[in-house]
Amino acid sequence: MSAISPIPGMERHAVEGAVQPEAYLEARWYAAYTRANHEKLVAEQLAQKSIEHFLPTYESLRRWKDRKMRLQMPLFPGYVFIKFALRERLGVLQVSSLVRLVSFGGQPKALSEEEIVTLRRALEQGLRAEPHPYLAVGRRVRIKSGALAGLEGILLRRRGQWRVVLSVRPIMSSMVVEVGAEDIARE
Repeated sequence: MSAISPIPGMERHAVEGAVQPEAYLEARWYAAYTRANHEKLVAEQLAQKSIEHFLPTYESLRRWKDRKMRLQMPLFPGYVFIKFALRERLGVLQVSSLVRLVSFGGQPKALSEEEIVTLRRALEQGLRAEPHPYLAVGRRVRIKSGALAGLEGILLRRRGQWRVVLSVRPIMSSMVVEVGAEDIARE
């Protein structure tokens, strides 16, 4: 007896007690692309549905003619990170203003649990981070101490400060953080 696979392209034969694909059952982090400037709305809707998500933000000072305001802006504009098992994909995709999941070869691309947890912990501890254009080339370093210990990035020097550009490759986006020279090691 054959069954239709829950994941397109993975046709299987139904066998009593057969184990389904691990990716289908295990909750993993995925990047979701949102409509422009709808990241916070998507995050609110995910919270209402009790779906674990992460919207990294940074504080930005915006100036207008009559006032200044500090705003919480998305660190990776256009993206929200969501943790779910692929079997729950339909419920996630029904969130309005969520356009699609970041995919390769037609399948959603899972992100590293370690990178998301480290980034979340660092931002909760008050690490200053800002968006940065995506970099693929440069002197690679590993952060050896501090809230981002273990992550790799590209070293920059700006106004006498050491900065590391950390990239999320599947979404081709980066952020920059200031670090001390003693906190980095060459790769």
